[in-house]
Amino acid sequence: MFNVAIVGATGNVGRKFIEILAERNFPIKDLYLFASKRSAGKTMKFKDIDYVVEELCDENINSKKIDFALFSAGGDASLQFAPKFAEIGAVVIDNSSAWRMDPKVPLVVPEVNPEDISWHNGIIANPNCSTIQAVVALKPLYDKYGIKRIVYSTYQAVSGAGLQGILDLQDGVKGEAPKKFPYPIAGNILPHIDVFTEDGYTKEEIKMILETRKILHNDDLKITATTARVPVLNSHSESINVELLKEFNLEDVLTLLGNSQGVIVYDDIKNIKYPTPLYVDGKDDVYVGRIRRDFSLDNGLNLWVVADNIRKGAALNAVQIAEIMIKNK
Repeated sequence: MFNVAIVGATGNVGRKFIEILAERNFPIKDLYLFASKRSAGKTMKFKDIDYVVEELCDENINSKKIDFALFSAGGDASLQFAPKFAEIGAVVIDNSSAWRMDPKVPLVVPEVNPEDISWHNGIIANPNCSTIQAVVALKPLYDKYGIKRIVYSTYQAVSGAGLQGILDLQDGVKGEAPKKFPYPIAGNILPHIDVFTEDGYTKEEIKMILETRKILHNDDLKITATTARVPVLNSHSESINVELLKEFNLEDVLTLLGNSQGVIVYDDIKNIKYPTPLYVDGKDDVYVGRIRRDFSLDNGLNLWVVADNIRKGAALNAVQIAEIMIKNK
């Protein structure tokens, strides 16, 4: 049995941590919930037991023995407090962008690169939600055929922007002005996630490019990305165009993806079946459909990839990492 801390317990991902730990019967001895001073004192249920949320501060951390600390409290909190949890012997699995590109910190998707867990120094990073679902679908292709180039186009749900993003959509339907986004999201699409960089890309797009390279251990992989926010409550969708290095048979690709861990091929155009955000909401796997050749180039392939961004794209991925560590012990 293990002592587990959830940092950022009152947020969307923090609540999903609690839900998934219960669903998967994670072997918990003691559970500790941490959040900001503003949320301290609130109670939250885990397996019908009420737990009091504690303020995230040195005193409350140092007084406990913790095996795993699941973080989703933002980059600043992770930079400040993740090393403190590591110092007391916890393994931190962090959902923010704070540690992802640190060369000393593994960036892990369990279905893709579980071997990288072994070289952690107390902190393991969870990739960006849009990167996670993409690499789960791409890794089998990368291993069998090699990949020359990837073009990402994402259609990301408002839940990825937190509670205020959800409220902007709900309030926008009523005609109210946005508070989170620069423009109304209801009935609209915003080709802008995170801040812009000097080269015209957004940080979200740069994250997908750099994280994919790190996870696949290929710094030379050619990737471009356009990320957009769409008026969908939950689950991200992605159109992924891939240029493979080797020739392929489309039926072999369908079989390969269908037999891959964490992937569900949901592709039946005769019966108008393909993954949608509503269909995938609440599911653990990454769903792939619209699998077809790109006839505009040699060895080109198009994929439509959908996953629950709060579940697989954040909380579940972190819990799976912890489960692998327990199994390997």
